[in-house]
Amino acid sequence: MTARAGEPFALPRAVAEAEQLLATPVPPTGPTTAQGDPATGEWAATDGAGFRIVPLWEGDPLTGVYAPEWNDAEEAAEAHLAALAQELDHRWGPHATVRLHVPLRQWQGGGPPVDPLFQALFAEDLYGDLTVWGPIGAAGPGGLGDRWFAVTVGHSDGDAPLVLAALVSEGPLTEPDDAGW
Repeated sequence: MTARAGEPFALPRAVAEAEQLLATPVPPTGPTTAQGDPATGEWAATDGAGFRIVPLWEGDPLTGVYAPEWNDAEEAAEAHLAALAQELDHRWGPHATVRLHVPLRQWQGGGPPVDPLFQALFAEDLYGDLTVWGPIGAAGPGGLGDRWFAVTVGHSDGDAPLVLAALVSEGPLTEPDDAGW
């Protein structure tokens, strides 16, 4: 669960939060740390060396939900992602897709070390491919320079709600090489 539980999806709010996240400073070094909402303890953000991940929307829990309601929930989450991507495409240019199957297999199977950004996504059950823009110039406080931005949808298991999350990174967001995987 996230700090966004119970909030309806609102495209203008999601776009504003995306732009705010793009201009937010991120720690240049240090450990990856997840923060909880002070009131509920639910996940509110994760910071790591050169990145920040935040939830933008959380769907309803899927406990006891089966098709067709299950399909409706997935379609709604994907529609929120598509609407946000379309609006950000208008602002920042076309996006790219970064598939996460290689780092996910490495993370699950004890392969080569996985980038801390990917570890942070997986720790919050965000296994969906990334919809990525970048580099994007971010004027923000202190002239933050070029950044990469991404959104994704994921959930941990059959009962967990779907979550739309966003991230900003100071480094490129690229698909890891699948050599040997």
